[in-house]
Amino acid sequence: MDKRDGMNYAPVGRPDPVVKPGEFTFAAIGLDHGHIYGMTNGLLEAGATLKWVYDPDPAKVAAYCKCYPQAAAAACEAQIFDDPEVRLIAGACVPGDRAALGIRAMRAGKDYFTDKAPLISLEQLDAARAAVRETGRKYMVCFSERLQSESAVYAGELIRQGAIGRVIQVLGMGPHRLNAPSRPAWFFERARYGGILCDIGSHQIEQFLFYTGATDATVAASKIANYNHPEYPELDDFGDATLIGNNGATGYFRVDWFTPDGLRSWGDGRTFILGTDGYIELRKNLDVGRGGDGDHVFWVDGKGEHTFDARGKTGFPFFGQLVLDCLNRTENAMTQEHAFKASELCVRAQLQAVKVE
Repeated sequence: MDKRDGMNYAPVGRPDPVVKPGEFTFAAIGLDHGHIYGMTNGLLEAGATLKWVYDPDPAKVAAYCKCYPQAAAAACEAQIFDDPEVRLIAGACVPGDRAALGIRAMRAGKDYFTDKAPLISLEQLDAARAAVRETGRKYMVCFSERLQSESAVYAGELIRQGAIGRVIQVLGMGPHRLNAPSRPAWFFERARYGGILCDIGSHQIEQFLFYTGATDATVAASKIANYNHPEYPELDDFGDATLIGNNGATGYFRVDWFTPDGLRSWGDGRTFILGTDGYIELRKNLDVGRGGDGDHVFWVDGKGEHTFDARGKTGFPFFGQLVLDCLNRTENAMTQEHAFKASELCVRAQLQAVKVE
């Protein structure tokens, strides 16, 4: 696993099975983005059983099966949809195609687990909402910058315990390495990837909702720009947004494709969470200028200054919760409304963004 390459970064947690082998079977459909490997890892660590994989590109299927030899290559989607053992479809196809795949999966009686961005238009959102109502299935999203970051998981526990009081502001910075030659053509096509606020901005919006407890928000302002990549005219290489939650909390985030080659990670992701009784800083991927990896948590409260190395401490509990939610029809991992609200806000931020020339 190369931490310099964000597109193929596949976090590995620790085994924490919530089911026995064969009790929860899933399949992978759509391998366009490397995040499918991190999603698969999380489900396997939770005890889920991988049975099938399908993608129109045989080379992608062969690479996936090399990593996960237990997966059988399906001849078509229908072979997977028609298998009654399969409960969940995990997919990371082209962002513009994710909603359609999810609707097909749900209408086939399967829950759906997609990479971010989960969809790229309000029309797709309306269709996905309608399909959830129609089928009673789940449309869940892998917001991996929170769900597969132990520092982010630990911060959630601190907030739940009241360590910094009421959260009133979240500041997020999500720089990424572009590495343009390694990117597929769709990555530079607005109608297929959705724009930077839809794409990597979705992580930041979801974290804002989660940490503040807001159930809705207004996009007060947003901006996009292509500062340094004229050869890709449909690419946003910079974006930011300001949010106001329905509980009064505020948020600001910046995302960009300007990680320099000298950084040993794909991006110096950081989150600052301000509460009424203290604050938390997350250095997710590394601590610049120092050795070691990321998942550093710093917080200050009325008792003093604290630091915690979260690596290997929390695991990624979302995946086990998701498996149990699918089995029990509960919403402990993530509510459907939370997933859709984060999706909606990233689309709205993109649609109303001021284009900085």
